[in-house]
Amino acid sequence: MLSAFASAFRTPDLRKKLLFTLSIIILYRIGASVPTPNTNTHNINTCLNSASQGTKNVYSLINLFSGGALLKLSAFALGIMPYITA
Repeated sequence: MLSAFASAFRTPDLRKKLLFTLSIIILYRIGASVPTPNTNTHNINTCLNSASQGTKNVYSLINLFSGGALLKLSAFALGIMPYITA
């Protein structure tokens, strides 16, 4: 398995594609950790804590599927909806 991965990096075309894919994944993870501008995350966390008294499982499931980006109100967690509504 590691030899196949190493040989993929020896091929110039595959190396460019793999590095591009890895860089896009890194860019997304950085963007998912940055909250949207002009949002008060302290107030949002307070509201989520008060709303999650009985439905904590729903918020933890949303947090699991979005990688924590949705509850942080990250710009990358918005998905395609801003483009559709614009």
